[in-house]
Amino acid sequence: MSKQPILIVGAGMAGLSCAVYLQQAGYDTLVLEASDGVGGRVRTDVVDGFRLDRGFQILLTAYPEAERLLNYSALQLRAFRSGALIHDGPNGWMKLLNPLREPTTVFQTLASAVGTLGDKVNILPLLRHTQALPLEELFRQEATTTLDHLREQGFSDQMIERFFRPFFGGVFLEDDLRTSSNFFDFCFRMFYTGDAAVPALGMGEIPAQVAARLRPGSVRLNSPVVRVGAGEVQLASGEVLTAPAVVLAVDAAPAARLLGRPELQSDAFTHTTCTYFAMSEADKPAVSQGDKLLMLNTKRSGAVHNIAVMTDVSAEYAPAGQALVSVSTQGLDQVDEQTLTGRIRQELTEWFGESVSRWRHLRTYHLPQALPAYGPGKVHQPLQLADGLFQCGDQTAYPSLNAAMQTGREVAERIIAG
Repeated sequence: MSKQPILIVGAGMAGLSCAVYLQQAGYDTLVLEASDGVGGRVRTDVVDGFRLDRGFQILLTAYPEAERLLNYSALQLRAFRSGALIHDGPNGWMKLLNPLREPTTVFQTLASAVGTLGDKVNILPLLRHTQALPLEELFRQEATTTLDHLREQGFSDQMIERFFRPFFGGVFLEDDLRTSSNFFDFCFRMFYTGDAAVPALGMGEIPAQVAARLRPGSVRLNSPVVRVGAGEVQLASGEVLTAPAVVLAVDAAPAARLLGRPELQSDAFTHTTCTYFAMSEADKPAVSQGDKLLMLNTKRSGAVHNIAVMTDVSAEYAPAGQALVSVSTQGLDQVDEQTLTGRIRQELTEWFGESVSRWRHLRTYHLPQALPAYGPGKVHQPLQLADGLFQCGDQTAYPSLNAAMQTGREVAERIIAG
């Protein structure tokens, strides 16, 4: 075994996972990170005592790679309820709960106006279908778009427009539901077999926990890389490092630049904008008090698509006596924060009343490359690019934290196997 460390470019979840598995096998690793912290897209900022994830994010506890690598107890996970509160314009609020997780809600769910009785009956064969195959087989099925898949499963337009489009549009970060039906099946299975949760102190605790398992000195921050090759990395400082293997664990756009590939177009990604507001407990929306449900808007042309009262799920996201609300907006190529904030206030005042005028805007995150797009026929990329050069990350597979961790592990296993 070489005494030189394996070089890993990028301290996101893929790179950190790869480093942990390599170190467990006795390898030395050095992770080079361009920014000032670990986590990549999974970061949490503290602003005036509020914990702001960089975009609304959740951990699906059924992710097999997360179960393999993370210590859930130490993360102090706080779970959302399984279901949603849905705002349907003049029809007001509707609630859809998962009776498989909350059996006492079965009659309430059957009576919900979100979909027809046939829609609710159709959930069971969909659930059986997504549970029947091994996870790797889900991605080998012949794929269509999610929208076509739902129609083929017999779901009504009412159910699609009132639940599937707003809910999974928020998951995929695109409202046309053109995402691959295979990925929909995977996500549906994960939502139904585990919790949607956040660590008590924010999503940034996940990469922080993984990084803490590495030996001291294994991560170099503020170390941007400008060139990679088989067994060699050049830093922006001019320093050249050599290694028995190099792992490229950055997002799709920087990976293309470092590999000398054409620049990726905007349609290679889905994007989202997340706006955070602070308020007193007294000014929280009455409809959500303690419900721990994601709020969805069926009117996707508005500025408000999905809302989460983060402090209902984890009180630690805000100082005592304060509440934190996350508002997600899809489909914006460019963002004027002041204009967007004004539109959100106007729409939510119609929903919740004049208390919205007292909400304090904390920060807006516009994420034009939030996730790699994943349409039908998307081909998973090879993890080995050349002798001594590997890549990992969700852009090589499918867009999720699970894929980032999985590909990081798989690259480590290839290096270990020689």
